[in-house]
Amino acid sequence: MAEPTRPTRPTQPSPERVTLYSKPGCHLCDDARAVVAAVCADLDVGWTEIDIQGDESLYRRFWEQIPVTFVDGRQHDFWRVDADRLRTALTAG
Repeated sequence: MAEPTRPTRPTQPSPERVTLYSKPGCHLCDDARAVVAAVCADLDVGWTEIDIQGDESLYRRFWEQIPVTFVDGRQHDFWRVDADRLRTALTAG
C-alpha cells in the first residue's frame, strides 16, 4: 500500500544577508549585481539592492564608492565585488 503524500510547505526565503547599494546607469553596479545574484543563489542567501538616489543621506555617504556591498549589516566591499571573497564572507563561522 502506497504511503499517503504529505503536503509540502512552501520554502521560506532565507533572510537577506547581503545589501547592494547602487544607482542606475552604473556599469560597476551592473557587474556587482551579477556577482551578488550568482553567489547568493548558489548559497541560497537572500539579498537586496537599494538605489542610493532615493535617499539623500545614502547618496552623500556612498556616491563615490558605489557599488557598495554589506554582509550581515557590515560593509564588505566597494567598487568591485569578488565572488570568492563574498562566498567566504557568507560561509565563514
